[in-house]
Amino acid sequence: MTSRAPAILVLEDGRVFRGEAFGSVGETFGEAVFNTGMTGYQETLTDPSYYGQVVAQTSPQIGNTGWNDEDDESRRIWVAGYVVRDPSRVASNWRSKRGLEDELATQGVVGICGVDTRALTRHLREAGAMRVGISSRSTDADALLAKVKASPQMAGANHVGAVTTAEPYTYEAEGTAKYTVAAIDLGIKRNTPRRLAARGITTTVFPAEATVEDLLADGPDAVFLSNGPGDPATADHQVAVTRELLKRNVPVFGICFGNQILGRALGLDTFKLKYGHRGINQPVLDRHTGKVEITAHNHGFALAPPESGEFFDTDFGRVQVSHVCLNDDVVEGLTCLDVPAYSVQYHPEAAGGPHDADYLFDRLTALIDKEGAATDA
Repeated sequence: MTSRAPAILVLEDGRVFRGEAFGSVGETFGEAVFNTGMTGYQETLTDPSYYGQVVAQTSPQIGNTGWNDEDDESRRIWVAGYVVRDPSRVASNWRSKRGLEDELATQGVVGICGVDTRALTRHLREAGAMRVGISSRSTDADALLAKVKASPQMAGANHVGAVTTAEPYTYEAEGTAKYTVAAIDLGIKRNTPRRLAARGITTTVFPAEATVEDLLADGPDAVFLSNGPGDPATADHQVAVTRELLKRNVPVFGICFGNQILGRALGLDTFKLKYGHRGINQPVLDRHTGKVEITAHNHGFALAPPESGEFFDTDFGRVQVSHVCLNDDVVEGLTCLDVPAYSVQYHPEAAGGPHDADYLFDRLTALIDKEGAATDA
């Protein structure tokens, strides 16, 4: 049995959980959130949207399949800290290269295990997401609480610059290249350009501060707004870029943080959810088809619904709230009716599953074809 140092987790409101060190021994701070996914812990850890957050897994045993390099969604682990109940003592998967805890330790990620994650999750659902600290250096709860209260809030945080690419790079289409897309990297996951590539799309990924001129220099067929961390109210540059793209009638597709940017460009406000949506089991109604999709989410902010209901007027024409969460009526997607743009709040690339929303990438190729046909006419 692995010998572990004692560890402590202290929430901003003073609630204390005790356990043992898991991963790197040290001290860390962030926003306490929970993920309800039964699978996909590696994709969660390497999702840049979790930057600045301490993630608790509600699934009781974590680490069963170890760590394999093929499933990384980015270049590193991004979570600020990790909370699990029962770390698997054995990793059993033919692709596994090493254990989960080994990877956490190698990348310096401070975690805690042996925690009653059900009690922690119930507390966050009642009290809301809040700041938290984990320490395996000291178990002095009062001292750690003082540090938690001095740590930064998620509201108002601009984290995009910490996760975006430094230089543009290109992901080639599979088979015959049919289209090109310029993607703004706000925290993009690797499975997004893979899903685009499977449809014959070559994707060039640009830094978050790219200008309209940068994005359109090579004449892409569309622009993609990626997922990402932090408060969308801070993304003024990306909102301005998106408004210019809409003025020029450039096809735009956004997901997650990108949905919030498109919404802001269309005049909607954003707000912080009490505890957010994080997991792979969120039911969403697609108003285009009337179908209910089970979808992958990772967002703590959302678009404020328009006062007029499902349809509303903007500087760029009529817009439909095209997708809505059936759990809490959160705006989960927008479709512009007079310009070529649409977005969803969830993750259609869904590495780790589910795959109900994969069709949204087909909608992009259909939109490109439609715009091309209109231009030719």
